[in-house]
Amino acid sequence: MTKRLAALACAATIAATAITALAQGPALAAPARPEAPRIAAHFDLARGQTPENIALRPDGTAVVTFAAARQVASVSPTGTTQILATLPAPADGGVHTPVLGFALTAGVVRAQDGTLYFLYASGSADLTGLWQLRPGGTPHRIAPLPADSLPNGLALNEPNDRLYIADSVKGRIYTVPTTGGTPTVWSDDPRLAPAGFLGVNGLKIHDHALWATNLDHGTVLRIPFGPRAQAERPQVKATGLAGIDDFAFTGRGNEILAALDGPNKVVRISPDGTSTVVLTEADGLQNPTSIAVRRGTAYIPSAAYTTATDPNLLVATARR
Repeated sequence: MTKRLAALACAATIAATAITALAQGPALAAPARPEAPRIAAHFDLARGQTPENIALRPDGTAVVTFAAARQVASVSPTGTTQILATLPAPADGGVHTPVLGFALTAGVVRAQDGTLYFLYASGSADLTGLWQLRPGGTPHRIAPLPADSLPNGLALNEPNDRLYIADSVKGRIYTVPTTGGTPTVWSDDPRLAPAGFLGVNGLKIHDHALWATNLDHGTVLRIPFGPRAQAERPQVKATGLAGIDDFAFTGRGNEILAALDGPNKVVRISPDGTSTVVLTEADGLQNPTSIAVRRGTAYIPSAAYTTATDPNLLVATARR
């Protein structure tokens, strides 16, 4: 596990230096002031509990993927962590996983009936792809992806029964029905491509479009849905965001909160594309990877990929 974490720390460092440049439902108790975030849960770095992505249950429980542990876990409003699923290890230990060299559990979304969908990149054809976990069930793969892909960000369009998958290595977005099957390429626009490390990363559906980040280019993209739900030409909505990972809309139009992994920051991105730093390592961030927002509260997993100190779940107000 130490070797795996070291590999990820190295990869995250490369990403940071290679770049030049709120829904509804109850929530965990929010801090009293915007400047007083709190850590809701600490995770075990030695066990690979590096939280990569997050989804929220209606009762305020957070569901996170542990990147290096091949696990999906829940974190209760009181901070109790429960492992929901551990995925099978690839025969080679994951050394052929593109770029990273270890098996990665990445994007996660939750359907209204409680079904979880999440992504697994293992470097092997028998395991890489989209996985499903129904309440009370066991995890199983419902959509295969190429062994040389790196499925990362995930978005759910539940009314249309579609999922969208970001392949950060191939620079593509796939789509597949929620029932599973063989994914098809929805967009392979050049703006999604990597520039040495990872390209398209986080995904969210908002304002009749699929929004995406590109880590290597430090950009936020808006990809409108065409009349047949096809991908239209991407629009660049923000630039200069070195190390941008996943993100969330705050509930105020097109305003975004985004995690900047390597720089150890969370920024607020205005509709005009300008950004303001709202959280830093001084607030407890340890390489933030993703964000979920509900009722004015932001939930921010930190994976400690390069800080190697304290992977955690930070809770803060998302409003000014």
